[in-house]
Amino acid sequence: MYKFRIFNMKWQLLNYFIISGLLTVSSMYIVLEHYREKLDYWEFRMWLVITLFTVCLIVGYFATRRWQRKVDELHVAMLELSKGNFSARIEMEPIEPFLYLYDAFNNMAAQVEERVHLLQKLGEAEAIRDQELTENAVMEERRRLARDLHDTVSQELFAIHMSASALPKVLERNPGAAPGMMDQLIQMSHHAQKQMRGLISQLRPIELKDSSLQEALEKWFPEYCRTHELQGQLEVSLPETISEAIEHQFFLIIQEGLANVVKHASAKEVRLTIFEGEHQYVLQIQDDGQGFERRDIPSASHGLSTMRERAQKLGGEVTIDSKVGSGTRIRVRIPKFSSVQAQSSQGGSNE
Repeated sequence: MYKFRIFNMKWQLLNYFIISGLLTVSSMYIVLEHYREKLDYWEFRMWLVITLFTVCLIVGYFATRRWQRKVDELHVAMLELSKGNFSARIEMEPIEPFLYLYDAFNNMAAQVEERVHLLQKLGEAEAIRDQELTENAVMEERRRLARDLHDTVSQELFAIHMSASALPKVLERNPGAAPGMMDQLIQMSHHAQKQMRGLISQLRPIELKDSSLQEALEKWFPEYCRTHELQGQLEVSLPETISEAIEHQFFLIIQEGLANVVKHASAKEVRLTIFEGEHQYVLQIQDDGQGFERRDIPSASHGLSTMRERAQKLGGEVTIDSKVGSGTRIRVRIPKFSSVQAQSSQGGSNE
């Protein structure tokens, strides 16, 4: 069918040349048969050439005007499509020299209209889904904060209250035990204050905004360690071309990982390292805390599962090495793709 359309187009173009050639040959034949004697006069020859040239121009003009009109129709339809009028189509006649071009354009316009419509529907659905996810995330964060307040600060305050209530009776019956109870109250209040500072810092986390991940960490990490009485070491070696999505997920993983260190590890030192490998970006959080056995992971799996989910969004993975009494090391690996690989993957998706 495609070859037939091309042949039909070429045949109609050939018709104009045949008509022009026939007119020229017919004119020459008439002149040779009836005006042979006048060919000796130069005036006659000049008018003959002018006449033949004029006939060829007239035929070429009508042929060009017809083809130009077809090209203009295609051009106008393309402009309409580029302006966002995806319903633009070209009306086709049964016998049409540009039939295959018009048909190809109409099919392309129909596909573009269908895909743009589909993208619009997907965009609307994604917008609704993102709104629902945001609302769910807010509710989940509220539940998490309420759970953390109940499991830490609330219980600490309750214990302080019970000990303070019992202190007058201890002073009355056993004054020697009072100093020990006072020291216990001071330690408990200090620990509760530490837990509260940690929750407050999570409520107002620093944003990357126009800063790089390294710049944000150089500002946030030392302050976080001071707040939670940790000795912190920071080593960041990243290229300037790291994507914003990777930086954002790394930062959220770091916040979650350090929150777990403060809440569960009872650590004194923590080391945060980020570097670029040959094929991966690597994030590592290591503490000298109490550690845990692998069978005990489910008891603290909420934070760890959150870190895994964030890494998996970017095709990465999280590994956890821990031993009781020897601390914990969390390592996050995110695949690194070169610009050439990214362009080739985009090209493959377009095909």
